[in-house]
Amino acid sequence: MIPFDRLVQIVQRFEFLEAKMAQGGGDIAALGREYSELRPVVEEIRHYKALLEGIDGARAMLDDPEMRELAKDELEALEEQQPRIEAALQLSLLPKDAADARPAMIEIRPGTGGEEAALFASDLLRMYQRYSEARGWTLDIVEMSQTELGGIKEVVAHIQGNHVFARLKFESGVHRVQRVPETESGGRIHTSAATVAVLPEAEDVDIKIDANDIRIDTMRASGAGGQHVNTTDSAVRITHIPSGIVVTSSEKSQHRNREIAMQVLKTRLYDAERQRVDNERSADRAAQVGSGDRSERIRTYNFPQGRMTDHRINLTLYKLDQVMQGDLDEVIDALTADAQARMLAEMGA
Repeated sequence: MIPFDRLVQIVQRFEFLEAKMAQGGGDIAALGREYSELRPVVEEIRHYKALLEGIDGARAMLDDPEMRELAKDELEALEEQQPRIEAALQLSLLPKDAADARPAMIEIRPGTGGEEAALFASDLLRMYQRYSEARGWTLDIVEMSQTELGGIKEVVAHIQGNHVFARLKFESGVHRVQRVPETESGGRIHTSAATVAVLPEAEDVDIKIDANDIRIDTMRASGAGGQHVNTTDSAVRITHIPSGIVVTSSEKSQHRNREIAMQVLKTRLYDAERQRVDNERSADRAAQVGSGDRSERIRTYNFPQGRMTDHRINLTLYKLDQVMQGDLDEVIDALTADAQARMLAEMGA
């Protein structure tokens, strides 16, 4: 049952924000953000209210002999729409993740499997690059270390665009690949893995870092196959002493490296705080889709069978080539729908 008192409160809050913005008072940016978040919810509420009024009106006309047949048809059509409109309203009322609209940092590292795992990590990076291109996002490499064969030892990328974290947050975890490696002469199928971590980008208001809590070192960028090899002492490494988190950036500008490294550090600290809060809210967090548990095997890419399986929702797609080309919407939409269904069940909807 949808709580009508809550619907009334939401509409009243929306109308208050509308009036406040028209007057030009208060923090316009903050008011605008809240107004934008509430607008689609209020549209669903008004749609639902119009449906109920239509049903009441059609039922009232059933008593009129001349209007009875018309009212019957109208009532049948409206009642047929009711479950769909109620479901849309319930989804709009679900708690929103405050980080959903933010840009994100994505970190990919090889797991078990040696060089083949590093090559698979490189394939995953290309997959996310193509998905970003398809959605009109911008993906910039922050730091990347490569192997001699073109695999990835580690990569950190920054993705900007519309609702990046909302779309990518379910990608965190262990991605497993089953295929015949390029380095395998006997044709045997190997299993290897890479880990993916997707972190919502921190804003200045989220994390304040005490200058006394960090150590900044400059060093010469180097490393076989590295993307940013140069001969100046421009690379920057920042160590956050209380947490032990270490980040580096090796662009050619030392000033720019400090900015990038600080942003990555804030993002990792923000993610750690989000996970701490989530752990407090749910002791069974590891069982939830999108838990962010990076030790959890979430997906298998089986190349001989052209199959991708997401183990969290038992979804299997026989279109691995398209998936590796960045066609991820079907699996991401399914994960999102599953997460929404879980929340609805928790709310007793």
